[in-house]
Amino acid sequence: MVAAPRYRSYAKINLYLDVLERRADGFHDIETIFQTVDLSDTLEFEPHAAGIAVESPGVDLGPVESNLVYRAAKLLSGEAGRDLGVRVAIHKRIPVAAGLAGGSGNAAAALVAIDRLCDLRIPKDRLGELALMLGSDVPYCLEGGTMAATGRGERLTPLPPIHPVWFVLLHPRIAVSTPWVYNHPDLPRNAAPRIEGRTRGFDEAIARLASGDIAGTLFNAMESVVFVQYPGLGQLKQRLLDAGCCGARMSGSGPTVFGVCTSESQAREVATRFRDVGWTIAGPVFKGLMAEGT
Repeated sequence: MVAAPRYRSYAKINLYLDVLERRADGFHDIETIFQTVDLSDTLEFEPHAAGIAVESPGVDLGPVESNLVYRAAKLLSGEAGRDLGVRVAIHKRIPVAAGLAGGSGNAAAALVAIDRLCDLRIPKDRLGELALMLGSDVPYCLEGGTMAATGRGERLTPLPPIHPVWFVLLHPRIAVSTPWVYNHPDLPRNAAPRIEGRTRGFDEAIARLASGDIAGTLFNAMESVVFVQYPGLGQLKQRLLDAGCCGARMSGSGPTVFGVCTSESQAREVATRFRDVGWTIAGPVFKGLMAEGT
């Protein structure tokens, strides 16, 4: 084995998210614009004599068998054709089940770090296939940055970096079930024709983003059902707009809501109005993972 550094896995937000038709495999096709932001977990990896051990000091991540880092290690064991011994310590800063892909980013870090730690030398394309087995957001988390995504979210197209902005992320203590959102009978599903795999509306959103119109890009079809069930989230979005954000949306299936500010000083001023809600100020990041010390 070779030594592996610690890894940081970054949170993501969805600047744009539309839901298309349900697929034969039970998933939905989506169109989304991902953006990593400067909020990250740190993961430490080291050899372990007694199989796979995953811990997260001070955070209850539930049964270890369902943890995405554990599942990533098991997938790599199967790929290697032998039991891998690794201990992983996850130091969480990204809220759990917040629509920020914290678990997916942890899984992506595990794939890369354990491959290196155990000298497996798995090709990058195969790591991407394993990532999709773990979750729809995991392939993106291997890359990070500003990306257009279609399919389940795994068909990725890099976009130019967004113009400098700051985000105020609000993450209230509300649990929103992603399967509940996707299966909701009132969730709008865009049936517009696709040209080269994308709808016209998605291409227009990408063009607006390229022009610097971030506020005009923001869209999330899931808000229409989530805000009915959880009206407090819609109120938080409006509070961000009233506080001076040029745009605001929910990320993923929630519950995190974010506002867009044109400067760090504005973001900090806006954040002072949300002492009743957990918040983070974050700028955009253009890598999904970072190996510390390399």
